[in-house]
Amino acid sequence: MSQPFDAARDLADAPRTGGRQRPRDAATLILTRLRKGAPEVLMGRRAPGHVFMASKWVFPGGRVERSDPSAAFATDLAHADAIRLAREVPPRRARALALAAVRETFEETGLLLAEPAPPASVAGPWREFRAAGALPDLATLSYVARAITPPGRTRRFDARFFMADAAALLHPEPTAGSGELDEIAWLPLDDARAVDLPAITRFVLAEVSERLSHPNRPLPFVRMVRGRHVVEHQD
Repeated sequence: MSQPFDAARDLADAPRTGGRQRPRDAATLILTRLRKGAPEVLMGRRAPGHVFMASKWVFPGGRVERSDPSAAFATDLAHADAIRLAREVPPRRARALALAAVRETFEETGLLLAEPAPPASVAGPWREFRAAGALPDLATLSYVARAITPPGRTRRFDARFFMADAAALLHPEPTAGSGELDEIAWLPLDDARAVDLPAITRFVLAEVSERLSHPNRPLPFVRMVRGRHVVEHQD
C-alpha cells in the first residue's frame, strides 16, 4: 500500500485562501529511465513567480485545454488504463487527460512521447506538436495515481498522474520549453526525494518507486473528505 500522505506539508505548500474554486481537470507525466542500473525521473522546478507552488520541483503537467479532446493521436490508451479511467470519466474525457499529459510535457520540456507522423496544420496548442512531425503515443502511458487539490486553495485540480518509460521518447534529452519550468533535469530517484517537493509530488514519487518493481499495484486516489486527507485505492 502507499505511504501516508503528509497533510501538514500540503497545507504549508498551498495555504488556504477561502476561495471556492471547482477542481479543473489536469494531467501529469512521470518519465522514468535507467542509468547505470538506477532509476531516474524527469522533473522541473517551477519558476519563482508562480502563484501556485512557486520554486517547487514537480513533474511536467498542467490543465486540460479545450483542444485536447479532439487532438489526433498515433496509438490509444492501453485497455487496462482505459478501463480504470472509464470508472471516473467518459472515454473522450479520459483520452483528453492522457493527451494533456503528453502535450504539457512537450510544451514544458520539448520532449515528445510520440511516434513520427507527417506534419499537418492543427489549431491551438497542438500546432507545434504536429509541426514537429509527431503524434502522441498514448499506449505507452500507465495511469498510476489521482489527486484532487483540497478546497480553499488558490488553484484546484483534479489531477491524473501517468507514467511512461523514456524509451518511448523521440529524443532522450529535454530542450528549452515554455519557461514555466526554470530548470529541467533527469534526477536519480533517491536524489529527487531531497529536493523541494510539494507534498503530493513526494507522495507520487514514492508511488513511482514502488511501481517500478510492482507495476500492478492498486491505484491511489488522494483527496480531502470531511476536512481530512484520505488515500483510497482501486485495482
